[in-house]
Amino acid sequence: MNTQTIRNFCIIAHIDHGKSTLADRLLEITHTISDNRMQAQVLDDMDLERERGITIKSHPIQMEYTHTDKIKYTLNLIDTPGHVDFTYEVSRSLAACEGALLLVDASQGVEAQTVSNMYLATDADLVIIPIINKIDSPNADPESAINQLIDLLGCDRNEILSISAKDGTGIDEVLDAIIDRIPPPTVPGEKGTRALIFDSKFDQFRGVVPYVRIIDGYLESGMSTKYFAKPGSHEITEVGILKMDKIPVKRLEAGNVGYVVINIKNVSEISVGDTLTVKSNPAEKPLPGYKPVKPMVFSGMYPIDSNDYEDLRLSLEKLQLNDAALSFEPNTSTALGFGFRCGFLGPLHMEIVQERLEREFNMNLITTCPNVNYLVNTKNGTSLQINNPSDMPESGDIESINEPYIKAEIISPAEYIGSIMKLCMSKRGVYRSTNYLSTDKVQLIFDMPLGEIIYDFFEKLKSTSRGYGSFDYEITDDRPGNLVKLDVRITGEVVDALSIIVHSDNAYKQGSSLCKKLKKEIHRQQFEIPIQASIGSKIIARETVKAFRKNVTGKCYGGDITRKRKLLEKQKSGKKRMKQIGIVELPQEAFLAVLKIEDD
Repeated sequence: MNTQTIRNFCIIAHIDHGKSTLADRLLEITHTISDNRMQAQVLDDMDLERERGITIKSHPIQMEYTHTDKIKYTLNLIDTPGHVDFTYEVSRSLAACEGALLLVDASQGVEAQTVSNMYLATDADLVIIPIINKIDSPNADPESAINQLIDLLGCDRNEILSISAKDGTGIDEVLDAIIDRIPPPTVPGEKGTRALIFDSKFDQFRGVVPYVRIIDGYLESGMSTKYFAKPGSHEITEVGILKMDKIPVKRLEAGNVGYVVINIKNVSEISVGDTLTVKSNPAEKPLPGYKPVKPMVFSGMYPIDSNDYEDLRLSLEKLQLNDAALSFEPNTSTALGFGFRCGFLGPLHMEIVQERLEREFNMNLITTCPNVNYLVNTKNGTSLQINNPSDMPESGDIESINEPYIKAEIISPAEYIGSIMKLCMSKRGVYRSTNYLSTDKVQLIFDMPLGEIIYDFFEKLKSTSRGYGSFDYEITDDRPGNLVKLDVRITGEVVDALSIIVHSDNAYKQGSSLCKKLKKEIHRQQFEIPIQASIGSKIIARETVKAFRKNVTGKCYGGDITRKRKLLEKQKSGKKRMKQIGIVELPQEAFLAVLKIEDD
């Protein structure tokens, strides 16, 4: 195939700026999809993607378009996620492209992830085509958005396209700009075949199907594959291009994007970002930029019914085949029994995995409080990576604890600066800088502990900024922190699933708030239930769920007072005995209470 007629590009933008809608219009105008199959968010094939209006997985697709020069061009589009939790998906998609459409909502202007995705595209050395979308919106302010883009990119005004992806205005100009501005793929000419694995999808009949961009050489059926990041080899049984359906072809050549069927049943045998080569024409070195996907947020998942443990394991395995960023290992909790400790890219990723388990696999789950990875240095000189509070050593054995920090970037209207700064300071944020994107829009930079944003930070930011604030972050380093393990004791016994790691300055406040919330959620019994928050052996807060009281003296109609006292003493000793042998069952709401600790 002639690489001069190929264009590989992606669409990058902040959440809800119209990436999927623009992809719909491009598919419609190039007649890639028939009218009877056309629907909104056609590339988003998950129910969750449609309901939330967000893209979770990357979706490559090939289109054909005849330019004004009467030449037919092959356009490979890779639609990318917009949420910060899926930044790695975005970076791998960018690596498979030569150009990017940078989409900005005309009513919202430049947002946090507009900036971060722009930097990702710049680092990948992509040609950026700036586009103002939703010009038909009643609240559109295209002039302000254009000025913000000029300041961000340093581009000329005439380079910026104005479109409405919803009604199709300006889409032809977008297609022409893709062909005119984005260069064709270059072939480095290195010895051997090299293909970038930028995504994979699980097919129940074919196993794991990698999506690849061919950099050097070619791929065809009958070849034996090799990888740089993982051992093993597989025979290629089919190669093809990606339209609405997978279309087999004889050969995938340098510059093109397609899929490879290699009969892999386990997703762990290949890695997104790895370089695929072949035994008959092996490459000497891999493509640059590969890094293993590293979970950032960890949480325990336990079946409500212990008999569902094996079903949960199978469900997680099947889900992992479609989501390589998910990791899990068996875990046991005294309170919840057998379950799994799962690792996620971020809080949204965790939420989506939980929803998919409940919807697609009918699992009833209890999810514990999320935690990040802490580096614990002990007094005997050893260092431990801890993401589960129950694994934390005794406080007397700990020399120091390091926690991960992020560089937080918040973009908001200028009128909310004060309240946003107050919110960030309450989360132990360290102010760095303020940049004015326009007269009424600012960018705030903070250093913040990752552990402080995984609960409800995003929701509070939206509430504080009346929905106008946007948030993006990147992991920077680990820093020492004055952290302690906060335990919850029910009837004197530590409930390991409710333990959290908090800053010592906030321990009393959070412990007290947690006890009060648990008091509302735990059902009353025939005996008193003390709820205590403790750091080590020190109790810092307490609440008590009062016992039901039966009126045992109701049958006494007069007579000696000693008779009533005898009945009350008998009741007292019975409650004491019941307290020793009674079992307190914690409802699911009790574990959710950890996530809803009031900060005010």
